[in-house]
Amino acid sequence: MIDQFGKDKNSVFFPEIEKINQALAKAVQDALLKHKQAGNPVAIWRDGKVVWISPEEILAEENNL
Repeated sequence: MIDQFGKDKNSVFFPEIEKINQALAKAVQDALLKHKQAGNPVAIWRDGKVVWISPEEILAEENNL
């Protein structure tokens, strides 16, 4: 949500929001890669339901880390 001064309210409370988002994205990518390498499926939310994705379907690449 944008306030009257045109700033994103999250950036007011979290001035380094971009660094936080990047760290979270890296953590998710790392977790997906570890599941894929271990041959474990992951659960995701798709079309209003929880579905399991096989390790072969997991989109995680080592060079993205």
